[in-house]
Amino acid sequence: MKPASHPTALRLQALLQAAGHDAAVVEFDQPTRTSAEAAQAIGCSVAEIAKSVVFRRRSDGRAVVVACGDQRVSEKKVKALVGGPIERAEAEFVRQATGYAIGGVSPLGQPGEVILLLDALLQRFATVWAAAGTPFSVFPLAPADLQRLTGAPWADVHQEAPAA
Repeated sequence: MKPASHPTALRLQALLQAAGHDAAVVEFDQPTRTSAEAAQAIGCSVAEIAKSVVFRRRSDGRAVVVACGDQRVSEKKVKALVGGPIERAEAEFVRQATGYAIGGVSPLGQPGEVILLLDALLQRFATVWAAAGTPFSVFPLAPADLQRLTGAPWADVHQEAPAA
């Protein structure tokens, strides 16, 4: 773990500071593009990773970014929450809509208007880790700060565990 040096990660650091959040964006030599990779690099559980999953709402093409922990996203629940059909977003759409490449999509700093939903299960942790704009950078924050900085609502977006 080392201080951020990539221009995109530094831009995210500046956004955090401008919002009054003092968390340091850090970078790793190994990728942190998946929840498992990020957790291994950081030394935390996969559940403490606030991953971003991007969908595209069919009605207007707006990006739907869902930040969630160790759970699989329920497309049915997201569809109901955003008021219409969604589809998985292709890499080019993700970059255009969020300003970030897949594996580095941050819940902050998108260039356009996105619909952001925060998985309510993230609230079970004191600290979660989110991508900082590159597949090698992350930053820590309390779930309450994630909600404050994004203005996004807490939502039930995870798939239910199969009945035993």
